[in-house]
Amino acid sequence: MAKLTANYELMIVLSLAKGEENVQTLWAKFKEMIEKNGTLGEVDEWGKRKLAYPINDETDAYYVVANFTAAPDFPAELDRVMQITDGVLRSMITVKE
Repeated sequence: MAKLTANYELMIVLSLAKGEENVQTLWAKFKEMIEKNGTLGEVDEWGKRKLAYPINDETDAYYVVANFTAAPDFPAELDRVMQITDGVLRSMITVKE
């Protein structure tokens, strides 16, 4: 039986406190995790942007929006890993119709 998959959109806001290299390392980690568990679609790196309000005393952050397809149980695991990873200021995964 084929595995059921769904389409998701991930928006992640990464800290610039440890520099741009750290941002790229973090994004590469999540990208690899998505590719291992599903199919990565369009990735839109917004880059460095001003935050609407300071988060952890930071006023700028690095934004990435990515679309991916995966089994329904994977987004919860991805979210869990993002929640415990230093350098992730905010993240949100939504189901796309």
